[in-house]
Amino acid sequence: MAGARVPENFGALLCETARAWRQRLDQRLKPLGLSQARWLVLLKLARDGDGMVQKKLAGRVGIEGATLVGLLDRMARDGWIVRRESEHDRRSKNVYLTERARSVLPRIEAVAAELRRELLAGIPARDLERCTRVLLHIKERIEGV
Repeated sequence: MAGARVPENFGALLCETARAWRQRLDQRLKPLGLSQARWLVLLKLARDGDGMVQKKLAGRVGIEGATLVGLLDRMARDGWIVRRESEHDRRSKNVYLTERARSVLPRIEAVAAELRRELLAGIPARDLERCTRVLLHIKERIEGV
């Protein structure tokens, strides 16, 4: 993008769009008894590895470790996850999905896919591919800084 003028509100627009998308998905998943924090945890575990260490999960979900502990306490109490001591480090706990969580994941994925279809309807595939490449590039730059 050498020489291209980037609008000053690019970052804000990106954040606002992501927040609005998550809020809309949150509204659609509420009937399943899932808040945004809960469905994010379930999806991260399902996609990035069941049995993830709590500290890593906190980073993936984007919340502080102490905040995650309270959330996981409630999720364990409600039967969504179980925590076990790590085999490699007794100070760490690994988080696992329960059968209740596994049974609702296909519904979460279906609701998310339907919303994605609705929000991206009418955008040419070529534009979506370019947008995806740009977002991945930005993400890689952020992770490399």
